[in-house]
Amino acid sequence: MKRIAMFSIPAHGHTNPMLPVAAELVKRGHAVRFYSFNEFADKIKATGAEFVSCDSYLPSLSSEEEAALKSINTTEMTVQDIKVTLAMNDFLEDEFQSFKPDVVYTDSVCFWGKLNAWKFEVPMVVSTSTFAFNQMSSKYMKQSKRELADMIFGLPKISKALKSLKAYGYKFKGALDLVQSSNDTDSIVYTSRDFQPYAECFSDHYEFVGPSVFTNKLPDKRKNRPLVYISMGTIINDRPDFYTKCIRALKDKNVDVIISCGNAIDKSELGSLPENVEVFPYVDQLEVLSKADVFITHCGMNSVSESLYMATPLVLYPQTSEQRAVSRRTAETGAGVVLTDDSAEGIKKAVETVLSNESYAKAAQERCADFRSCGGTSGAADFILSAPHKGNGFDMMKELNKVNGRFQIVYWMIITMLFVLFGIFVTWSYAWIIGVCGGVFSYPIGQVVQGIAYNKIAARIRQERKS
Repeated sequence: MKRIAMFSIPAHGHTNPMLPVAAELVKRGHAVRFYSFNEFADKIKATGAEFVSCDSYLPSLSSEEEAALKSINTTEMTVQDIKVTLAMNDFLEDEFQSFKPDVVYTDSVCFWGKLNAWKFEVPMVVSTSTFAFNQMSSKYMKQSKRELADMIFGLPKISKALKSLKAYGYKFKGALDLVQSSNDTDSIVYTSRDFQPYAECFSDHYEFVGPSVFTNKLPDKRKNRPLVYISMGTIINDRPDFYTKCIRALKDKNVDVIISCGNAIDKSELGSLPENVEVFPYVDQLEVLSKADVFITHCGMNSVSESLYMATPLVLYPQTSEQRAVSRRTAETGAGVVLTDDSAEGIKKAVETVLSNESYAKAAQERCADFRSCGGTSGAADFILSAPHKGNGFDMMKELNKVNGRFQIVYWMIITMLFVLFGIFVTWSYAWIIGVCGGVFSYPIGQVVQGIAYNKIAARIRQERKS
């Protein structure tokens, strides 16, 4: 029997995928202690794991801090994670010394889980609730101006908070070390390798297990007329304006509509409902998706994964950079259409597009088969119990960085040569233009070179896996 300590942040999207894994580990006779928050107590206890409440270590938030967290402010989320880690320091030190976990299974952005695994030198497996992100796959994340500004102007605040961790013996290189796993980090990702962007550049330390769900239920789309399901998830769901537009868009169509709006809004805010529309705070999402023909979603990873697991095509309405990455990949596979016009008319057209074109349903069915062929919760449990993993020693990112390094040397040698030649044979007065142009084009050209190198190495890896 092994002792497994599990950690997650107080967020449904990060906790829910870990629950079926916890249940599988308990089923196999292992001792699982899940450090979480009272909001998730019943769900965790239902898995058979021991629930340990961490609510008392959550800092009290000002109205500004609470608003920043609800808007997915990266700086504020990072600072609050550090505060929780410091508040839990003595408590978790006692826990690690008394429980003596053999493995730590922690959410990828749960600092107190990761930092204590490193501090007490316990093998760690990271639970990745969205795509695995690195230098290559991050290209899928198109950050808004607000998100970019938050990252830039929030660095001093984050750096100051990080310094406070050093005095407690926590070991880490920097903020990136805490939020992004390297190719040497044992990681479980709840999707397939085929769906993961740039999958080939992730090492064998990554286990792509497919969606982590409690059901083996198969999709069944048989009914009198199409069903449209609408949900904006559990965080940014205070959107009565959007739900109202969806109702206007679909009230006269020959479809049934189910809206799951959470507790952030009152059903009465949506006015008098048409006969074909039902609104609930929460639903059994997998049950509804097993019957749905279209899912209008904010593109949270869990929601999209569950939709495709149930062969339901999507209307994609992302709100954050991570959600935009999920949206982009889903659209690439043909299983969904991006909502670029969120007016009532735009929503209506998007739904009609998915319902009238069978290619979307077919693509969703292909993704369903792909997801169900993965290892699932059983594969995740196997991976956790056999940690730490050695891997095959090959790290594509190191190879790509070498390619980029060689390119930069050659590139700047050429720019320097052009600078000198321009100065000698034309004029030194304007030679600086060569340097400026060199700086401007260095990154995009480097990206092209790196992309070519990636394609060559990825093709080789795919061929090796086939053979």
